[in-house]
Amino acid sequence: MIGEYVDGIWQSLLAGARARGELPPELDERYAWEVLLGRDRTINAFALPGGYFGLYLGLVGVVTTRDELASVLAHEMSHITQRHIARMLSQQSRQTPLLMAAMIAGMIAASKNPQAGAAVAVGGQAALIQQQLNYSRDMEREADRIGYGVLEEAGFSPRGFTGMFSKLQNASRLTDNGDWPYLRSHPLTTQRIADMQQRQRSEGLNPATQPPPDLEALLIAARARVLSRPGVDVLRSWAAEPAEAGFAAQPLPRRASVLYAAALAHVQLRDLTRAQALATQLAQVVANDARAARQVRLLQAEMALQLQQPARVLTLLPPGSQPTAKDGKGQAGRPELLLRAEALTQTGQAGEAASMLQPWVSDRPRDAGAWQELAAAYGAQGQMLRSLRAEGEARLAHRELAGAVDRFRAAQDYSRKNPGTTADLIEASIIDTRLRETQAALEQQRKDEAKLR
Repeated sequence: MIGEYVDGIWQSLLAGARARGELPPELDERYAWEVLLGRDRTINAFALPGGYFGLYLGLVGVVTTRDELASVLAHEMSHITQRHIARMLSQQSRQTPLLMAAMIAGMIAASKNPQAGAAVAVGGQAALIQQQLNYSRDMEREADRIGYGVLEEAGFSPRGFTGMFSKLQNASRLTDNGDWPYLRSHPLTTQRIADMQQRQRSEGLNPATQPPPDLEALLIAARARVLSRPGVDVLRSWAAEPAEAGFAAQPLPRRASVLYAAALAHVQLRDLTRAQALATQLAQVVANDARAARQVRLLQAEMALQLQQPARVLTLLPPGSQPTAKDGKGQAGRPELLLRAEALTQTGQAGEAASMLQPWVSDRPRDAGAWQELAAAYGAQGQMLRSLRAEGEARLAHRELAGAVDRFRAAQDYSRKNPGTTADLIEASIIDTRLRETQAALEQQRKDEAKLR
């Protein structure tokens, strides 16, 4: 659910970047533009070479609107579109001769005065480090500026930037008192907040205006907090919160967030009966918000599968309830797809499940979860060759190359011992090709690891 939610925001930002000309076709085609979720409580996000982006559940867990999360993703995207990583590496390579010169000057001075030599060497290094930090601060400001424009182009409110910066500032107060702003790789959060507020005023917006509650964002944030492994004691505290005195008098958004966290916490604590009761209560609270109500149905379907109630999943998520992505390639509707597929397989309708999953994995071959569900659907029908191949594809999507080789070999052995129809021969040919490709990739991986050692 979190992956689909993040991907919906991400696809809108990519469209906005293309419309603004920030994402030229050659960059668009060459890079991955993929957000990877990390199950960690850290409040952070980052960009990596090749168009990969890391987003921790800890950060998702503190946002209260789609605009806030979009501001983080727009900022990180701008680091790549503006080629900040390449520029930083270029800056560092240009500074290497200067660093060496400072060290040599220090050694010459040390031959006459050891203390003076150390001062020259350390001073030279400090000056170069300061230049790198200054360079990084300029990049951060540029990423804010470009990201601001992309955010607006994608249809999100620029207030998301100030709201997110305020949360980051609160999160850092325990370890950051705001001193020494020039010894940072990022500008002070207060400086960034002021810059964004000034931009909003110049556009006629009032930065102090609070956005309306976003129930779906609050539910997704609650889910992220529970799934970020906070510990058993914290889960028990969240699970007990709806029973506290005065809970019913709290504002609706607060009650919705607490009920979702409590229900999912009970799931984690293996108390599914209590979890279902809280989810039913939550469904009544958010009944008038379509997007939030959908998130609750998905949660209820998830619980029903754990309680061995697949028929209830099909009732909660009937055919046609699955939303579709605008470009046909995003993750919209993925939760319904996987939950329905598992329920169909468990109720003896594995053929229908496979028919749903086949076009999905054809368009999204790196979706390990969908491949695993397809493997289960094929296995339930007795189509072991296809099931083994799907298991191999699932491991390959996770970059578990050794595991993928093992599954493809198992499929190859099965094909040799059980020659079948023409369709099976075609499948066996595909498996042979995938095995050779994966073996070559595994061999290259081992060579790269040997070089690192």
